[in-house]
Amino acid sequence: MKGTLGILTGGGDVPGLNACVKAFVVRAEEEGYRVVGLRRGWDGILKLLPDPEADNSPHVTPLTTASVRTIDRFGGTILHTSRTNPMAVSPKAVPPHLEGQGEPSTEDGRADLTRAVIRNLEFLGLECLVAIGGDDTLSVASRLNELGAPVMGIPKTMDNDVFGTDYCIGFSTAVTRSVNFITDLRTPAGSHERVGIVELFGRHSGETALLSSYLAGVDRAVISEVPFDPARLAELLMADKARNPSHYAMLTVSEGARPVGGKPIETGEPDAFGHRRLGGVGYWISDQIRRLTGQHTLVQQLAYLMRSGPPDALDRLVASNFANLAMDLIVKGESGRMVVLVEGRYSSTALKTVTQGCRRVNVERYYDVAAYRPRVVEVHGLPMFLH
Repeated sequence: MKGTLGILTGGGDVPGLNACVKAFVVRAEEEGYRVVGLRRGWDGILKLLPDPEADNSPHVTPLTTASVRTIDRFGGTILHTSRTNPMAVSPKAVPPHLEGQGEPSTEDGRADLTRAVIRNLEFLGLECLVAIGGDDTLSVASRLNELGAPVMGIPKTMDNDVFGTDYCIGFSTAVTRSVNFITDLRTPAGSHERVGIVELFGRHSGETALLSSYLAGVDRAVISEVPFDPARLAELLMADKARNPSHYAMLTVSEGARPVGGKPIETGEPDAFGHRRLGGVGYWISDQIRRLTGQHTLVQQLAYLMRSGPPDALDRLVASNFANLAMDLIVKGESGRMVVLVEGRYSSTALKTVTQGCRRVNVERYYDVAAYRPRVVEVHGLPMFLH
């Protein structure tokens, strides 16, 4: 055996995670490595007890070609996941054996336990840790790498908003699911002659909503990047409905969308990464349309349906190739990298890239801000996902 590698999944689950884990484990075994999975993202490595006599099976599990043989047939992640942030752990979430350790990281008493994570990685003897996640999970990976831990990143998120890559695992399946559901929802919208409002995930980036609305041929699309005028939107939708022989109109909206001069609709307390729960803008728009026009609507939040079930072919392909690319780099002795797809080609970039910007829709090129709809023209020479 050459050594031990670790792998974890953090943040929201997406279809394709299991395919990525399987491809990584199979390739690692072929290269002569042993692989362990860290359960529940960064939560598992925090709760691990660095004691050879301790039972750490709830937090770490061996992964072999035999144990991952069928996992790619299913969505979600067999390693489970969490939104734990080792850089800002709330007092009630600090594991008992780490109480009193770490440095204060925020005014509300959260503790930075990053160095405890590094000690536990060293205890496991990992030659490299592969973190599969979005910008939150990968920002922790970047910090660990800056402190000397050998870490590799694989981007996943159905919002497709990780900075430094054109594609993240889960995006294609989320778009496919959304297009299918939007198409199906035309049935009740048309039957009742209503305005159908479909709310999609997308906190800061409206790319999933934009591409889904483009492919599903909706009448209007409101995205996170562009504040909307409720009165103008209602006027456009009423005109769309009047022109439709079936007397209905369809609108998609990113959950992070906001009216002009307003804020996104958020509820609950911030999580460990400072995010509050989004959702409800579709119902808010519905109320505005009814108030302004008297028109009844049909509102559907797709929410977790977008990330449910097995991955489509593209997400299986990218997940498997990202895993093999990560192993290519590990075999070469590299770490501190994030595997990426740029302009349709597989590559890698410095892991810290994920913290250096925010990936958003190119509004000027792909969105009509006056008409609230996708604007896709002159695609010659552009990459497949129109970045």
